[in-house]
Amino acid sequence: MLKRLYAWTMALAARKTAVWWLGIVAFVESSVFLVPADVLFIPMVLARPRRAMFYASVATVASVLGGIAGWYLGHYAFESIARPVLEFYGKLESFEHLKASVDYETILLLLVTSGLAHLPPIKVVTILSGAANISLSLFILAAVVTRAARFFILAGLLQRYGEPIRDFIEKRLGVITAVAAGALIAVYATYVLVR
Repeated sequence: MLKRLYAWTMALAARKTAVWWLGIVAFVESSVFLVPADVLFIPMVLARPRRAMFYASVATVASVLGGIAGWYLGHYAFESIARPVLEFYGKLESFEHLKASVDYETILLLLVTSGLAHLPPIKVVTILSGAANISLSLFILAAVVTRAARFFILAGLLQRYGEPIRDFIEKRLGVITAVAAGALIAVYATYVLVR
């Protein structure tokens, strides 16, 4: 199923309506969809580098709106909608573990790491934020900053370096994002210890 979803998303990048599909995929990725918008975003930027920042804007706005939808799912419709979605993707157990073991500050850290690096998956954190009653305005601020950083940095790298950076990103994205997330966690841990 994952391979078919991935292939379907890649095929969307070649369509004239790709920018609309990018917005749709970025929106649903932040709340219920498994495939990240990057699989559509990267080939679109490589095909039309001059539109990279426009694509980054579309992906950012749609992703933030999708995150808000995920927050509302977690806050107002957890039992009826969010729980079945999490069960479908096999994320309910990790969600329940996170919900039981995190506090307000930890959820904010998860918003940053998931927004930048999908660690943990962003849909889990958006729903968790709503279920844990995280302030919606604070949630939106974190989503805007982290999603914009992710898409605009990626757009800039793809625009400047083209195909070689795509190969580099695809082969090492897990390591890059893990290092970035580790650095963020270390900064947060230092802040907690010093405070």
